[in-house]
Amino acid sequence: MFVLFRIISLVLIVLALMLLGADAVTSLENHGQIMVRSLDEIFGLLDQHAMDGFKTWVQHSLPGPVPHWIFSTLALPGWSVPGVIGVILAFLFGRKLGHE
Repeated sequence: MFVLFRIISLVLIVLALMLLGADAVTSLENHGQIMVRSLDEIFGLLDQHAMDGFKTWVQHSLPGPVPHWIFSTLALPGWSVPGVIGVILAFLFGRKLGHE
């Protein structure tokens, strides 16, 4: 079980580094203007119609401040969420010396 979570953390960290590298390359292509893709933009690149449908569903189906929380999460930099989750998993399920 620990090995599975180690692999998942590694994949998430690599994904975050790839997204960070893509933002760096895009910034260089735009003559040094900082460009950071949000989660919303990344999911929109995959399927914009599904993202629009999800936003509409969230707005009309969920109560109170929950849509605002979801939209705030989607506004985060794309590399931040998988990177933070990957690092947390790596610390939680990292190699334990003397136990294996």
